[in-house]
Amino acid sequence: MPTITVRDSQGSSVGKLKLNPSVFEVKANIGLMHQAVVAEETNNRQGTSDTKTRAEVAGGGRKPWRQKGTGRARQGTRSAPQWTHGGIVFGPHPRDFQKNMPKKMRRAALKSALSAKLADGEIMVVDSIAMEEISCKQFVAMLDRLEATGRILVVLDEQNEIISKSARNIPGLSIRVAPNFSVRDVLNCDKLLIIKGAVKKLEEVFSK
Repeated sequence: MPTITVRDSQGSSVGKLKLNPSVFEVKANIGLMHQAVVAEETNNRQGTSDTKTRAEVAGGGRKPWRQKGTGRARQGTRSAPQWTHGGIVFGPHPRDFQKNMPKKMRRAALKSALSAKLADGEIMVVDSIAMEEISCKQFVAMLDRLEATGRILVVLDEQNEIISKSARNIPGLSIRVAPNFSVRDVLNCDKLLIIKGAVKKLEEVFSK
């Protein structure tokens, strides 16, 4: 059973925490994690790109010149694709890029990502984050004491407006509330900072 050091907001060790091996010690499935990331990126696409075909552009109501005798190539309409401002051939049109994954696959991919982060020593568990007022300066100072640098993902056990507003202007830092975060969130961070209560919440949800 994997264990991890629990720290307080001052960066001092306050004990050890045993982690559920079915969540934090599974074999990393790289293909499944890749599929989950691709699905998320695809689902973020709006699919609103659109071009006009020759039937949709303005004009082109009559033949630009007579068929024979002008010495020029025959033309039927100015809305044809070879004309400037004519219709577009094979251009994009609105479409749905939605890509669904079964719940079991999504959870398995997330457990793979969490296990990989733990194996690389990139997960940090904090007992709690107590802030009485909104202060970006205090939040940055806490991160310095924890030696959390680079891209940081902070996972809270419940929504906290003071923490969210204190951290919203810090470059490279994201706030999520367990278990509402994705495989892409986990893989895209250099440090995963999880509140102790959020660890319990994750284990309750993903160990079922």
